[in-house]
Amino acid sequence: MCTTTLAPSVPVVAAAAGGKGGGHHLYVSLPQCADGDEAAHFRRVQVKGCAGDGGGGAVLIPAAGETVREAAALCRLACPIALTALLLYSRSALSMLFLGSLGDLPLAAGSLAVAFANITGYSVLSGLSLGMDPLCSQAFGANQSRLLGLTLYRSVLFLLCCSLPLSALWVNMAKILVFLGQDREITELAQKYLLCSLPDLFSFSLIHPLRVYLRSQGITQPLAVAAGAAVMFHVPANYVLVSRLRLGAPGVAAAASASNFVLLGVLLAYVGLRDAALREACGPTAEWLAGWGALARLAAPSCVSVCLEWWWYELMILLCGLLPEPKPAVASMGVLMQTTALVYVFPSSLGFGVSTRVGNELGANRPGRARAAAHVAVAGAAAMGLAAMSFAAGMRHSWGRLFTSDADILRLTAAALPVVGLCELGNCPQTVGCGVLRGSARPARAAHVNLGAFYLVGMPVAVVLSFWLGLGFVGLWVGLLAAQVCCAGLMLCVVGSTDWEAQARRAQALTSSSPAAPTKLDTESGKAHTAAAGDGGWPEKGEQRETGRNVPLISNEAEPEPKTSQVL
Repeated sequence: MCTTTLAPSVPVVAAAAGGKGGGHHLYVSLPQCADGDEAAHFRRVQVKGCAGDGGGGAVLIPAAGETVREAAALCRLACPIALTALLLYSRSALSMLFLGSLGDLPLAAGSLAVAFANITGYSVLSGLSLGMDPLCSQAFGANQSRLLGLTLYRSVLFLLCCSLPLSALWVNMAKILVFLGQDREITELAQKYLLCSLPDLFSFSLIHPLRVYLRSQGITQPLAVAAGAAVMFHVPANYVLVSRLRLGAPGVAAAASASNFVLLGVLLAYVGLRDAALREACGPTAEWLAGWGALARLAAPSCVSVCLEWWWYELMILLCGLLPEPKPAVASMGVLMQTTALVYVFPSSLGFGVSTRVGNELGANRPGRARAAAHVAVAGAAAMGLAAMSFAAGMRHSWGRLFTSDADILRLTAAALPVVGLCELGNCPQTVGCGVLRGSARPARAAHVNLGAFYLVGMPVAVVLSFWLGLGFVGLWVGLLAAQVCCAGLMLCVVGSTDWEAQARRAQALTSSSPAAPTKLDTESGKAHTAAAGDGGWPEKGEQRETGRNVPLISNEAEPEPKTSQVL
C-alpha cells in the first residue's frame, strides 16, 4: 500500500469551454499515489457523455486492493459490534425466559412494559445519541480530540435532560394504558415492572454516548467486554431476585437495570483510565452547555429515523390484534420479530462500522476513501441480504419449532418466513445506507426516506392487503416488503448520487477550529457560512494539539488522501 502526502485542498472539478464549434473538456482531479501507481487505489471506467456534450467522462470505482483494505477495516469494526449486539440480545432473551417461568400474567405484563419502554424511552434515547455519531467520527478524523471529548459531555447532558419527560411518561404508564382500554390487571403489574426499569433512562443516557464515542475512534473491543460482563452478571442477578427472593416480574426488571449499570461501569472504567480526549476537554466548563444547537440539529432527525422504523414493528403487532384469528397471529408475529431482531444484528453492525469509516475519512479530508468505504459496505450489505433470504427460505418449516409446537402458529410462521427473507434483502442495504448518511452528517435524508417508505408506502399496502384483499397475516409482511424495497431503492439513490468532495468540505467546516466565528452548515450542500458570535454554531474555539492515545482499529493520521493530478 503506497504512502502519500495530503493535497493542499479538496479535489475540484472544472469544465472549460472550447472555441466556437469546439467540445467541452472535463478536468477531474483523480487520486494518484506518490509513486504514480494510481491503480493501487482506484480503477477508472470510461463512460460516454450526454448527447451533444461531445466529451466523455471517467467513473472511479475502488480497485481490488482498495476494496480488500476497506473490507478488512469494516470487518475489524463490525465484528466486535455484532458480538456486543448478540450478547445484549441474549440478555433480553434471558429476561423473557425468567418472565415466562413466572406464568402467563407476568409474561404478558413484562412484554407490555417492554413494548411501552421501547416506544417511549429506549428508541428515543438510542436515536438521539446517534446525533453525535458524525460529530465524533469526523472530529476524530480531523484530529480534533478536544471537540471529540466536548461532544461526549454535551451528549450526555442532552440525553439526561431528555430523559426527564420520558420518566414522567413511565411513571404514568398505567393511567395512559388503562385510558386506552388495556386490561387493568396486566397494566398494574406492567407499571411495577416499568418503575423498576426507571434507572435505565439514566444508565442509557451515558451508555449510548459512550458507545458512539468509542466506536467513532475505532475502539470496539471494550464494548464487547462490557456486554459480556453485563450478561455474566444478569444470570445470577435474576436467579437471586426472581428464584430466591421471589420478587416476580419487578425482580426481572431490577436485574436488567443492575446489569446495565455493570455495563456502564466497565465502559466508564475503560474511558477514565485510558482515554486522552476527555482530558483534553478538561473538567466541567460553560462549553459543555454551548454548541447544543448543532447537536440537536443532528440528533432530532437521527431520532426520528430510528423511531419511525422501530415503531413500525410495534404497529404491526397492534394490527395483528385486529385480524380474524388474533392469538396465533400475535404469537407468530412475536416469533418473527425475534427472528428479524437476530438477523438485524449483522447489517446494523456493518452500518455502524461504515458510519465510522465514512466520518473518519471525511473528517481527514479523504473523500475518495469515504466513497470506497460506502461502496464496499453497500456491496457487503447486499451479500448479507442474500444470505438472510436463503436462511429464511431454507428454515421456513423448522425455525418456528424452536419456539412453539402450536400448529396454527407454525403454519403462519412458515407462510411468512419467505416474505421475511425478501424483506431482509432490502433491509440490509437500507440499514447500511443509513449508516453512510449518518457518517456524512445527513440524518435528515434518512428520516425522509424512512417516513416515505414505511408510512406512505408500506403501511397503506399492509392495510389494504391484510384487511381489504384478505391476505391476513402474510399481507402485513408484504406491506413491510414494499416498504423495505422502496426504502432500499431510495437510500441507494441518495448514496450513489453523493458528492463526496462537497461532503468533505462540510466535514472540514463542521470540525473547524477557527477562533473568530463558528461555522454553520447547510445540511444538504457543501456550502458553509459564518455564524454570528454567540449563536451556538459549531464547532469549537481553541487550538488542537497532539495527544497520546490508545492505538485504535483505524487511524486518523496514517495514509492521507493521495495527491491529485489533472487528466484531460
